[in-house]
Amino acid sequence: MQIPVIVQTVGLLTLSNVFMTVAWYGHLKSLSGKAWYIAALVSWSIALFEYLLQVPANRIGYTQYSLAQLKIMQEAITLTVFVPFAMFYMNQPFKLDYVWAGLCLVGAVYFIFRS
Repeated sequence: MQIPVIVQTVGLLTLSNVFMTVAWYGHLKSLSGKAWYIAALVSWSIALFEYLLQVPANRIGYTQYSLAQLKIMQEAITLTVFVPFAMFYMNQPFKLDYVWAGLCLVGAVYFIFRS
């Protein structure tokens, strides 16, 4: 059974975004007492896994979607990964601005995927 391209692309981009978010922001909490270059090395190490998922996700997705569609898809996925990360890992409060940003991305997804 062949997994649909959209499922492969969204799944890999979601996992990629988890690694990306941890690499970009996780050090602010977990390595705050370390030198910046230590945080950078750890972040680069985590980012390697992000690229190992992101590159195949975009190659698979590009077989059916345009570059613009892939970019908007990635941005929408980024927000859905970032908000729980910010709230649950970084202990940031929920903001109504997350909803407004999400609605803007829903609009972006609509416009980029409409026929």
